[in-house]
Amino acid sequence: MKELAEQSEIVMWVRRADGSWSSRPIWVVVSDGDAYVRAAFGDRSAWYREVRGGAQVAVQVDGAVFPARLEAVGDPGLVERVSGRYRAKYALRWPGPVESIVAREIAITTMRLRVETGSQIEIPELPA
Repeated sequence: MKELAEQSEIVMWVRRADGSWSSRPIWVVVSDGDAYVRAAFGDRSAWYREVRGGAQVAVQVDGAVFPARLEAVGDPGLVERVSGRYRAKYALRWPGPVESIVAREIAITTMRLRVETGSQIEIPELPA
C-alpha cells in the first residue's frame, strides 16, 4: 500500500472483450489503509464502463504488473474522505484537474482498488 500512496500515478490495464489490453495513467490515493481510484471523465470513461461490466484489471507499479480488482464505493462519507485525499495529494500541483475529480459527477465513480501482489501478470507487447 505504501508504494501506491507514494506514486503520483499508476498505469491501469483493462482487458477488452476481444482479449486485448488497454492502458491509461490514473491517479491513486490511499485512505484508511485502502487504495482508491476515480474515472476522471465519469461515465464517459471507457475503462470505467468496461470495469463496471466485469472486465479484468491489472495495475503497473514500478514496472511490475499485478492483477487487481475494483469495487464500487457507495458510502457518501467514504467518498468525501477520498475527495479530501485527492485534494491533499494533488491540489497544489494540479488545482484545476483536482476540482474536476472531486466534483460530484466524478466522485460517484470512486472505486476501491485491491491489488493482488502475490503474483504478476504479463501484458503482451503492442505491435510496432
